[in-house]
Amino acid sequence: MRTRFEEQLSHLHQRLLTMGAYVENAIDMAVKALVTHDKELAEKTIAYDDEIDDLEKEIEHDCLSLILHQQPVASDLRQVSTVLKMITDLERIGDHAQDISEITILLINDTYIKSLEHIPMMAEAAKKMVSDSLDAYIKGDLELARAVKTADNVVDDLFVKVKDDLIDLIHEDAENGSQAMELLMVAKYLERIGDHAVNVSEWVVFSITGKHKKVQIL
Repeated sequence: MRTRFEEQLSHLHQRLLTMGAYVENAIDMAVKALVTHDKELAEKTIAYDDEIDDLEKEIEHDCLSLILHQQPVASDLRQVSTVLKMITDLERIGDHAQDISEITILLINDTYIKSLEHIPMMAEAAKKMVSDSLDAYIKGDLELARAVKTADNVVDDLFVKVKDDLIDLIHEDAENGSQAMELLMVAKYLERIGDHAVNVSEWVVFSITGKHKKVQIL
């Protein structure tokens, strides 16, 4: 019975890592499409979100099936419960990649009012947070999980930089306002991706300690 549970849990881990890879790809695709004015890639990113959604449903089904048939307790139950929580945040990250791509299509014929160098930097930092959170879960690495929250400061600081630059451009020319607001939303979606990565890391801490945000749950 224990061997069967460990096999199922290992399969669950692989599915989780697959979803994480999908989400990281979605971030890359969305930002690349934005920077290069690639409408086709933006549309591909929007369609790609369906695959992420489907994978979330499949993993959720596997988690519930494992709980029903194996009836895990203690640390085993924490691991499965953590996956259920993590996939919700991963799915939301996929949604935000889709949101960015929708803005890309809206701006597809516009010349950008500013260089977008800070937005790809935000995306890369947020993507690493997602990757580190998943690595922390698989390795049971409490220190790495907690480091993700600190890493969110980088994303937040870049968001402030983008926001301040866009505000300056609006002050210089009010006609910049419409595009500036769209680009600000892109930065906000990336900032939210960082927040979701923090959520994932907090559930990793729970899987190891039984505590979520200092509250003992299981």
